[in-house]
Amino acid sequence: MSTLLEFTGVGFDYGRAPVLDDIAFTIDAGSTTALIGPNGAGKTTLLRLAAGVLRAARGEVRLDGRPFHGSSGHSIPVREVAHSIALVPQQLEVAFEFTVEQVVEQGRTPYLGWLRGATREDRRAVERAMELTDVGGLRDRVFNQLSGGERQRVKIALGLAQEPRLLLLDEPTQNLDIGRQVELLDLLDRLHAEGITILASMHDLHLVPHNFDRVLLLTPGEALRTGTPAEMLRPALLERAFHCPPGRHPLLIETMQTPGGGTA
Repeated sequence: MSTLLEFTGVGFDYGRAPVLDDIAFTIDAGSTTALIGPNGAGKTTLLRLAAGVLRAARGEVRLDGRPFHGSSGHSIPVREVAHSIALVPQQLEVAFEFTVEQVVEQGRTPYLGWLRGATREDRRAVERAMELTDVGGLRDRVFNQLSGGERQRVKIALGLAQEPRLLLLDEPTQNLDIGRQVELLDLLDRLHAEGITILASMHDLHLVPHNFDRVLLLTPGEALRTGTPAEMLRPALLERAFHCPPGRHPLLIETMQTPGGGTA
């Protein structure tokens, strides 16, 4: 596999408060990677750096070996980054009563110039995104009136309309019931089969082993670790990262007992 995204010595601070420091990892094209760690560890910040929404204070982020938003001053144009990387946030605030179709159409913004309206290619991309996420039947519904599971699929369709090679998802299963979680993971599997590389921050650890081939573990005050689910979901690492003995937390117990979850 070729390297699609690379972090080298990346750091980021909010004011005087450091959030990430000396972060280094690679994402291979065609891979599926789960980003895990406790709340406040910097998972959302890392995803925003990967999408080019934030600029690294230290180190470099590279796309196809080309640096962008790095401390060296080199930069890939933001529009070009948006052609390759799409970020699906935890929350999407839609102030007006936009329909599902109108929301998904916003994904074509990186392709529109000042004097260029939507083209047949833009229309095709929107239709394809709605087809892949199975939201075509919702196209005339108001986004703010949808259920949580429906909104999540529409947000992913919005990202897919960018026709990205790398899809970044921030806690995609959060606040979804078990049935909707399964539906969403099945969708991610279909997108992966379409050739899309996936990096998703995950809160539900028991969903990681059978749905992702790599794991990034963020532990406050420690170097980022990366490996297979079996290597990263070991009780000793989870206890240190989450400050919770595995035997005292149902999710960690389930992770320990799940094939591929690993043992101490």
